[in-house]
Amino acid sequence: MATSTEQLILDHYNSPLLSLAQVAQILNRSPQGLRITLSGDNEIARKLGPAKKRIGKRVLFCVSDLARFIDEA
Repeated sequence: MATSTEQLILDHYNSPLLSLAQVAQILNRSPQGLRITLSGDNEIARKLGPAKKRIGKRVLFCVSDLARFIDEA
């Protein structure tokens, strides 16, 4: 049985929302490098933009949107 990207991420992190550090680990980037990439005007920032959720001062990323981004890459 095939497992979806979303389910793999959920099984590993046990949370529907991920921190910037966790997303950076999944994308094999440094947290600071990912932060700089997301602050610019580029394709990655535009595609990951919908996954970003602001909760107070924290920025978290929705696993379903992140999985869609990975699958489309």
